[in-house]
Amino acid sequence: MTKQHRIEVLATGYGLIEGPRVDSGDNLFFSDVVGGGVYRRAPDGDITIIIPKRRGVGGIALHADGGVIVSGRNICHVKDGNTRVVFDLEDAPGFNDLFTNESGHVLVGSMRSNPFEPSGPRKTGELYLIMAEGKATRLYEDVGLSNGIGLSPDQRTLYHSDSSRNHVIVHDLDEAGRPVNRRALTDTPEFFPDGLAVDEAGCIWVADYGAGCVRRFRPNGDPDMHIDVPAKQVTSLCFGGSDSRDLYVVTADNTDDPKLAGSIFRTRVDTPGLAAPLATI
Repeated sequence: MTKQHRIEVLATGYGLIEGPRVDSGDNLFFSDVVGGGVYRRAPDGDITIIIPKRRGVGGIALHADGGVIVSGRNICHVKDGNTRVVFDLEDAPGFNDLFTNESGHVLVGSMRSNPFEPSGPRKTGELYLIMAEGKATRLYEDVGLSNGIGLSPDQRTLYHSDSSRNHVIVHDLDEAGRPVNRRALTDTPEFFPDGLAVDEAGCIWVADYGAGCVRRFRPNGDPDMHIDVPAKQVTSLCFGGSDSRDLYVVTADNTDDPKLAGSIFRTRVDTPGLAAPLATI
């Protein structure tokens, strides 16, 4: 079902925007993967640079002690201009999207092939759970192009976009937190899932890169609705606002005016999104 939504344009002029995350003050944090930098947009529209120049940041988490956890060539905590490396892999060129669980631990996908060359042979990556500085567990392997990560309301189901295989990977988490029963959320054709977020009803919202929309799936994988966005290259999304019903959508282009390039949009939805827990690592 396509539902008409009023779309606001909040910011334009970036390269490939990623990693949107909203704090309790409704400040929106985001990155520019190709242009470099991590930014914060205040509710009044003022935008400041939080981390200058850093490229390849595909995921952002807010930290309980202040600052942000960001991906890129490694996973680090940046606060007040100081950088602390939390996790690194010598044999992996970098990391992409990430998410936090209710314990404040960070789930992040490794990148072992160029994400801008999604076709052809790829070296697959993994999903890691970072529990403390330098302490991480590899949860599973065989992820072609790692993107959005999210958890169900009860924290018992894990969702993970594999863009190169055109599906969202789903795992149940057993009592020990181990992923079991791997499967695909949906077999929707011509689907290029990028960032994702989960709402309070357990439905999964996915940025469909190249399709100009955000798709919502029910937990059983049935398509529920999609929202058209004035951009083809829809990269990620997150929830915010006082009632968690603001849906922020970020892109790498703008079809209303191509000169506007990567843009940030906002719309309203009926079901509140789940809050992203603060990182504690």
